[in-house]
Amino acid sequence: MSGTWLIVGLGNPGPRYERTRHNIGYMVVDELLSRTGGALSKTKHRAFADTVRIGGEKAVLMRSMTYMNESGIAVRGLADFYGVDPERIIAVHDDVDIPFDSIKLKIGGGEGGHNGLRSITQHIGTRDYLRLRAGVGRPPGRMDTADFVLRPFSSDETANLPIFVGDLADACEDLVRLGLTETQQRYHGRSRG
Repeated sequence: MSGTWLIVGLGNPGPRYERTRHNIGYMVVDELLSRTGGALSKTKHRAFADTVRIGGEKAVLMRSMTYMNESGIAVRGLADFYGVDPERIIAVHDDVDIPFDSIKLKIGGGEGGHNGLRSITQHIGTRDYLRLRAGVGRPPGRMDTADFVLRPFSSDETANLPIFVGDLADACEDLVRLGLTETQQRYHGRSRG
């Protein structure tokens, strides 16, 4: 098994999407870059990436240069280039099926209508990669889910966002250091206060 991890922050490029729910994966990668002293640079794989150390392990932090629905192109390119096995790919993404400020982790499973996950599955040929699910809550009323995730966080959510992003970055580091089962025990069902 490869010793390299690939940590994929899902989101859309450009200032229009910068602070939206759909871009929480980008925010987590930025936090990890800040902690490790890394800096993204353009690659030939349609991604911005940097290689850092997390818990003594080599990890490639990446943000796709494509829109969400084509994220898998960059993931496949970098996974092939660095020889990363699917079970060492961590996709950090927004999830409308869990409340804001909640964290869930799993390996494999469906995509739940998430176009970024669907693209990754399509391009790497398996669903058996890790998912770090960042709860962004359900759309209010009859609002379309796509419209909801492309909107900025509410003012209350924005006030709590730095702590939430920090917790997500902690969970990502724990996945690398401790593995899935122990990290799930740390974050699933935790109460926020």
